[in-house]
Amino acid sequence: MSKKTLTAVRGNILHFLSDPALHGDEAYQYVEDGILLCENGHIKKLGSAHELLGEIPEEVEIEHYPGHLIVPGFIDTHVHYPQIGMIAAYGEQLLEWLETYTFPTERRFSDQVYAEQVAEVFLNELVSCGTTTALVFGTVHPQSVDAFFNKAEARNLRMICGKVLMDRNCPDYLRDSAESGYRESRDLINRWHGKDRLQYAITPRFAPTSSPEQLGRAGDLLRENPGVYMHTHLSENKNEIAWVQELYPDSKHYLDVYDRYNLLGNRSVFAHGVHLCDDACQRLADTQSAIAHCPSSNLFLGSGLFPLQKLRDLGVKMGFGTDVGAGTSFSMLQTMSDAYKIQQLQGSTLPAMQAFYRATLGSAEALDLQSTIGNFEYGKEADFVVLNPRASTLLNFRVDRARNLEEQLFVLAMLGDDRTVSATYIMGEAQFKREDHCTKAGCTHTHC
Repeated sequence: MSKKTLTAVRGNILHFLSDPALHGDEAYQYVEDGILLCENGHIKKLGSAHELLGEIPEEVEIEHYPGHLIVPGFIDTHVHYPQIGMIAAYGEQLLEWLETYTFPTERRFSDQVYAEQVAEVFLNELVSCGTTTALVFGTVHPQSVDAFFNKAEARNLRMICGKVLMDRNCPDYLRDSAESGYRESRDLINRWHGKDRLQYAITPRFAPTSSPEQLGRAGDLLRENPGVYMHTHLSENKNEIAWVQELYPDSKHYLDVYDRYNLLGNRSVFAHGVHLCDDACQRLADTQSAIAHCPSSNLFLGSGLFPLQKLRDLGVKMGFGTDVGAGTSFSMLQTMSDAYKIQQLQGSTLPAMQAFYRATLGSAEALDLQSTIGNFEYGKEADFVVLNPRASTLLNFRVDRARNLEEQLFVLAMLGDDRTVSATYIMGEAQFKREDHCTKAGCTHTHC
């Protein structure tokens, strides 16, 4: 029998048990000066340092982050790893942006060596921003998915990815067919889905670039491979929506196109959903399909303002997505900031507790992974992030004036970024630590 591996991390600990919009203070647990004890990469116990210090064997070194906030790892429910090379590309809305920047950038991913180089940079960025799980677009090339999974597996990350399906309205150099897309996706599923912490997503780019035949074959893949994901785009841009109606004139609305090919379900994730009719919203709720809210991208491409309150009231599953490269930051804290501002523009709001819930347990629920990740319940995988509320001079000054936990979280969401992440742990082991941080007992560094 293998020897048990124990790790212990000490700091102020916050995690969510449910949606604070529904259950208020009962939805979360906060332990000031707590210890998170992990065994073989899973959560063993959470409690106050006063209670647990006597239980931890002397040989287990406790990594101490005084004054820091320990939360479950952030979960990005929609992001494009091949687009990191075109992040912050100027001046277009969605359809023109795809033609001008996205398609030429993705062409290079036929080269697996190049794809692996980009995947390495991408994963470095995710982890340094505290993101431990992501639902990721590859390109139309199967080797882009092999490259991504090779790098993710080497880091023991829980990641979901898929080959793009795209058989029309795209450049010839990115076009597959209904049958080749089916075969290549099937082979990738057999190779990667369920291997270590990796899972596969059937990935039609969006309805305009897939023929009815291809969407039908995507539905076949979903039916034939229980447990895989379906990941695509939905109702992001008004011109896009009009185009979908032209291409699928018999559909009731954009979501109905996917529905007709049996692509909705509890592991179906639709990015954006900015412009949704009432029937589409209700159908998402009824099928337990999820929306990935990508506020930074929606603002950058001028796509519109996301109706978070409406979807939440209907019980639609929702997570946050950065949507890099249309999104301009890998930081889930900056994503929270943009999400808050979008609600303000609609006369609504997004309290900090709800924002942190959406970035952790809420996104885990959107991905149907709430039994595996998303909070610190016993037995879950120990992916978590350590946040420094004093990571910058301004944060240090402002946090001193925060009156309570909610206000401190709000300040972190509004003013935080990648510098706020002191450490990121994967299965209980530190995979990233900011160089200026020290975990030695008694450390008094100003910004530690």
